[in-house]
Amino acid sequence: MAAAKVSITDVGLLVLRVTGAYLAVHGFGKVAAGIDNPSGWGFVGAVKAMNFPLPHVFAWAAALSELVGGAAVALGAYTRVAAVACSATMFVAAFVKHGDDGFLTMEPALVYLSVFLGLVFMGGGRLSIDAAWRKKG
Repeated sequence: MAAAKVSITDVGLLVLRVTGAYLAVHGFGKVAAGIDNPSGWGFVGAVKAMNFPLPHVFAWAAALSELVGGAAVALGAYTRVAAVACSATMFVAAFVKHGDDGFLTMEPALVYLSVFLGLVFMGGGRLSIDAAWRKKG
């Protein structure tokens, strides 16, 4: 059987996956702040203000989903799973954290959410680590 050719759709998915790198950088700042000052990490206060139970746990879950999930999306490793985690975090950011703040404040989270939801449904494409793993298996 001949190897599958890379299509323009695969290139488009690669371009969309770059969004994961942007989110990973955003998450890195949160994770670094949490490591530097765990007892006074301001992100925990923001999570607590949204009435989440166990705000330290949810703050770390959100920060790590941005950092690790974003990096995984960018690389195309476990793309759909990582995109689900990123989508959930961006949904909360858009509709819970910034839901009353107006569209311009919600917009960045909505853009991320749209890209990650697309990747949930379409996967990472042939130019991803996922595709390389499928070839070997």
